[in-house]
Amino acid sequence: MGKNFLKSTPPSRILVASFLSIIVVGTVLLSLPISTNANKGVSILSALFTATSAVSVTGLSVVDIGSTFSPFGKLVILILIQLGGLGIMTFSSVLMIAIGKKITYRERKILKEDVNWENTGQVLKFIKRLIKIVLFIEMAGSIFLTISFLKYMPFKKAFYFGIFHSVSAFCNAGFSLFPDNLEGFQSQYSINLTTSFLIIFGGIGFAVISSSLDFIKTKKNTFNLTSKLAIIISIILTLFGTITFLFTEYGNAYTIKNLNFLDKLTAAFFQSVSTRTAGFNTVPIDRLEPATIFIFLLLMFIGASPGSTGGGIKTTTFGVIIFYVVGIILGNKDVQVANRRISWEILNRSMAILVLSFIYICFITIVISATNKLEFQKIIFEVISAFGTVGLSMGITSSLNSFSKFLIILTMFIGRVGPLTFALAFGEKLKVKSYRYPKENILVG
Repeated sequence: MGKNFLKSTPPSRILVASFLSIIVVGTVLLSLPISTNANKGVSILSALFTATSAVSVTGLSVVDIGSTFSPFGKLVILILIQLGGLGIMTFSSVLMIAIGKKITYRERKILKEDVNWENTGQVLKFIKRLIKIVLFIEMAGSIFLTISFLKYMPFKKAFYFGIFHSVSAFCNAGFSLFPDNLEGFQSQYSINLTTSFLIIFGGIGFAVISSSLDFIKTKKNTFNLTSKLAIIISIILTLFGTITFLFTEYGNAYTIKNLNFLDKLTAAFFQSVSTRTAGFNTVPIDRLEPATIFIFLLLMFIGASPGSTGGGIKTTTFGVIIFYVVGIILGNKDVQVANRRISWEILNRSMAILVLSFIYICFITIVISATNKLEFQKIIFEVISAFGTVGLSMGITSSLNSFSKFLIILTMFIGRVGPLTFALAFGEKLKVKSYRYPKENILVG
């Protein structure tokens, strides 16, 4: 009965259930007295909020992580971040491979959806390589950050902080053990650049990293269209974010006005990289100019690339829609990208993700605005940050009422599993009808 039930359960539903199960476990662990410092106990809602934020690799928090949670609690959060970044099914498959258990074809299909990989037959080979890549990058990041933190703290603490922030950065979580995030290291180039590149590697997508390694080894073009589009859009968005942040914040005394030009450029680059999905900040977010906030909303909504540790509607989704619009303007019959034709099925999926995401964000924003006496600008920033699993906040997270905090929890969860995956998990299977209705035109525009 159990096996037949699992066989008939859509992969999307299993993925949603796997994330929910680890969130429940994380909530229980963070609620234990051993997880918090003396006299710093947290409520069930706060524990649930923190666990969801960690698993969804968001970084929003209703409490100060560094002072509230004990070393055990921080270890739990770190493990939840790693599980959320890699994917629960991916981590489970690694354990099964380690103990010699055979992975069934159905389990491979679920893994394929979890890591956004195309080939079901080679997904295990990809998973093994993925784990090696993740461990190498996080280890290298830990070493560089530990060396940088040694200037400010003893070796043992620097080593611990290095590991935590490396994993948090690569998984695009944005959790920091410092009360002001990374604002105190605004002019520390080593910390800024190491964290930035960890975020980039984590947000570009595992398939892109794998293709890049193959290219380095073989010197042959191993990039498929997904990888090419992810790289192109990521570069464009990073440059756009850097340049516009520098322009809009150049004269802002609360952010970068008093810095020298190199520090200003570093802060602009760091915030451009981090804003799309990671959530670290070296400038006070609540002091940003309105124009900068609007730019941040766009970057957070688009997010990272598919098959990565980040959220948002994804760079490739945004890219497909942009090429579609350009194609309409140019009068092209098909959607064309890099001398390739995109199927209408992909375009339909992209449009569905865009529309579902937009409607959801509008609905949640309206509900929270109606139930909290807070600035609308700060509320919509909070909602899109949660949806894009970014974690940046204008300082209202802990001020939200319990109902609104639960809505943010739901938004972080949907942002991690993906709005379309979440919808399909509770929807019906695609039904192919044996008939088609007559066609009729509708005037638009």
